[in-house]
Amino acid sequence: MCGDDPVSGKNFDHRKRWLVLRIKELAANFAIDVCAYAVMSNHYHLVLYVDQEQLAKWSDEDVIKRWTALFPNNAKLMETLYLNRKSKAAHKQLQARLREWRMRLGDISWFMRCLNESLARSANREDECTGRFWEGRFKSQALLDEKALVTCMAYVDLNPVRAGISNSLENSDFTSIQERLIVEAKDMENRSHRQDRLLTRRVANHLLEKQAASGRSELLKLNEMSGCAAGKLRITHHSYVEVLTITVKALAVVRFDIQKARRLLRERPGVLAEIGIGPEPWLDAIRSFNRYYAQAAGSEASLINLRQYRVKMGEKFKHPDKWIRGRPPARYLFGNDC
Repeated sequence: MCGDDPVSGKNFDHRKRWLVLRIKELAANFAIDVCAYAVMSNHYHLVLYVDQEQLAKWSDEDVIKRWTALFPNNAKLMETLYLNRKSKAAHKQLQARLREWRMRLGDISWFMRCLNESLARSANREDECTGRFWEGRFKSQALLDEKALVTCMAYVDLNPVRAGISNSLENSDFTSIQERLIVEAKDMENRSHRQDRLLTRRVANHLLEKQAASGRSELLKLNEMSGCAAGKLRITHHSYVEVLTITVKALAVVRFDIQKARRLLRERPGVLAEIGIGPEPWLDAIRSFNRYYAQAAGSEASLINLRQYRVKMGEKFKHPDKWIRGRPPARYLFGNDC
């Protein structure tokens, strides 16, 4: 997808910029906010929030404007239906289209479809070929509470560090944490040397442009994120950056001295103490969060609540009495809160 192609010897890192810009364009039109992202050479990660309240507030005109911005060819159809709205058939079809489009603008599957199809077409055009581009459908996982959300965001933001591509947050190109640091640096009057260097990184040019002028959405701010049942997240930009900075240092030594890595996190618990995650489980989760859960991630209580909700909604389970997958990891990572 991106990076160096061992067969042709070409470098395709410019596609990472395509992907980030497309994510922002889609977020500006969908009722979906981007919490975190990381674009790697052969895959990418996204943490998304579906804003159902915002979706419900949109007028029919808002829905039409946003959908036709994504699919311009539908504008002619909508214009024809609107001109003939006095006709019962046209009115009925108009309302059906509006319901369908409103639903799609709050659907992660449609968001991913628009994102993956766009990159596939651009890449195939560049490679002068046709056919399937992606190996398979995207995998999704529900984040049920504050602990799962913060841990997953950190896991995503630290992808380049964990892969050995970067040794700092500032050098972690095409990640949301780098973008947050750039936004912070742009707003500072007395910048540090590190902030000045960050604002001159050539690979970050797409983040230095004006978002509003180009029709792209900004990242969802940490103090605006929902912590699920807990309301707003209890972390700040400063505390989040602080815990990631310490985690970068811990990841640098964990292979050679795991005790030192754990000690680094114990000495500066910061946000971990605020949300109740121990240093050892945090380090394990940051290294292999994707291995601990299946369809949903969160505390043991949140997993049980999810299953009860699914039963209440009429979902049928093959083994009704079977333990919910992920309960033992949930107890280890986030404690026993049942």
